[in-house]
Amino acid sequence: MYAMGRQTTGQKLRSKARTINALLVRELMVRFGHGNIGFMWLVGEPLILTIGVMGMWTLLYGEQKHGVKIMPVVLTGYSTLTLFRHIISRYVNCFRDNAGLLFHRSVRPVDTLIARGLLETVGVLIAFFVAYIPMRLLGYFDPIYDYSLLLSAWFLFCFGISGFGMIVACICQMSETAERFVQPMLYLAIPATGSFFMVAWLPESAQKIVLLSPLVHCNEMFRAGYFGPSVATSWNGWYVVTWALVNNAIAWTLVKRTQRHIEIS
Repeated sequence: MYAMGRQTTGQKLRSKARTINALLVRELMVRFGHGNIGFMWLVGEPLILTIGVMGMWTLLYGEQKHGVKIMPVVLTGYSTLTLFRHIISRYVNCFRDNAGLLFHRSVRPVDTLIARGLLETVGVLIAFFVAYIPMRLLGYFDPIYDYSLLLSAWFLFCFGISGFGMIVACICQMSETAERFVQPMLYLAIPATGSFFMVAWLPESAQKIVLLSPLVHCNEMFRAGYFGPSVATSWNGWYVVTWALVNNAIAWTLVKRTQRHIEIS
């Protein structure tokens, strides 16, 4: 009986993986067409914007700010900001966009959210490395100090933001009025992300305020993985983990309640 139970669980996991994989492919084709350049553009879109912002900041501030190379600061910060904005923006109408797929027994509303979140997470991360590698080869960037810390910060950030995005998606599903406030909220939240500054650059009184934001901890952790001890960073990994778990606990509860109100078209 135990073996049968394990086999059944494995079959369920494989079925769920196939479902999410199919949703990923569908999402690529719906967003970017059938020209076999979908994933290329998924990476290219944030890459172009990131390179543009790096160039602009270099022109404005020179090669260094507060003794830190400006281009890696912008690359690390703008990458996380792009992921933050993309995940939440893509989650907002996810239930409505995929309502027709819920006729399939194997597709659940949360599956459509997971597929979109994975797509953005992988796409923006690849864009980060596509921007980093040529700059490293040309000598503009130093080598990444700790890949494990950098990637841990990235996926924790994704996990936490995905939970927050699910909460926003549920609220928007229940109230179309709430949807109008999402884009302004994303712009107003930019200072709370820590994308365009490092905590060490701020006065001590301001540091205490910005460190209330888990997003700032994520950015500092990501940069700690990139720069290592040569650049001062301030972050608490347990604070980030707790925030991410709480976000997702609330999110999954809301998704279960919200899915009863999704109109299958």
